[in-house]
Amino acid sequence: MNNGKTEIYLRTTWIEKFRLLLPRLIVYVFLVLTALPLVVAYAWLLLSSFSAEQAFGLIPKNFTLENWRFLWSQVQIGTKVFQSIWPITLNTILLAGSITVLELIISLLAGFALSRINFAGKDLIMKMTILLHAFPGVALLIALYYVLNAVGLLDRLIGVVLVKVALELPMATWMIKGFFDEIPWDVEWAAYVDGCTRLQAWYKVILPQLKPGIAAVAIFAFLSGWSEFIYAYTFLFSAENYTLSVYLKNLIGDFKYLDYGLLTASALFYMLPTIVFFLLSQKSLMKVSFGGVKG
Repeated sequence: MNNGKTEIYLRTTWIEKFRLLLPRLIVYVFLVLTALPLVVAYAWLLLSSFSAEQAFGLIPKNFTLENWRFLWSQVQIGTKVFQSIWPITLNTILLAGSITVLELIISLLAGFALSRINFAGKDLIMKMTILLHAFPGVALLIALYYVLNAVGLLDRLIGVVLVKVALELPMATWMIKGFFDEIPWDVEWAAYVDGCTRLQAWYKVILPQLKPGIAAVAIFAFLSGWSEFIYAYTFLFSAENYTLSVYLKNLIGDFKYLDYGLLTASALFYMLPTIVFFLLSQKSLMKVSFGGVKG
């Protein structure tokens, strides 16, 4: 009799535990199924970059470093010889770094003005900021081509930098304005009472409290610059000005002589700095919520 009661008790307890764990289990299964294609794709990319061939086009076979030959020698596909990847990597670093620095400086000043200063047309500027960001940049390609040609910045890295900063700046300004709004006025007034000018209060008192916001804008600006393709491909013609995204496009070519091993290795090389950058900055990024900072 007691054994029967014990069995019923254990069964009831197990059902109760399963009922409590079921929602969490469903969430985990959903997350795993959603992330699985990405994990498989990146795993295939990594394994293919170190394999000489793929069985059935999917399963890597025969380990080799030949696909990474672009790191120590020039690459030749058919009759076409590609230049060394290191100057191209330097161009990409300059492009992403310049975009990050310019976007940060301008958005910090503009966000401070929009958050703290009342002036005529402020509401209109804030509405236009969102409108400008919503406008597709691709639609401006022809107009931007003529403008860059007129000012002599066509086929120059700085031309792409200025175009990219101009198009990304509205969103960066809107983000950073939200962080300025979260800082109490009392902090700024205390700086003025201590004798600071407005610029000194901005630089010495407010900016140090804006580190998560600065990190967020810097991360997004760098990733945007690093992955830039359409403007670099359209406005840069000389091989010495190419960036890594254009280099990958040229490796693909017209698909006649495509070396998949070389392409996967180059793509992995292209991704490495962004992965490292994310790992170094993820703590700052996790503290950020748009319009403020988590406690």
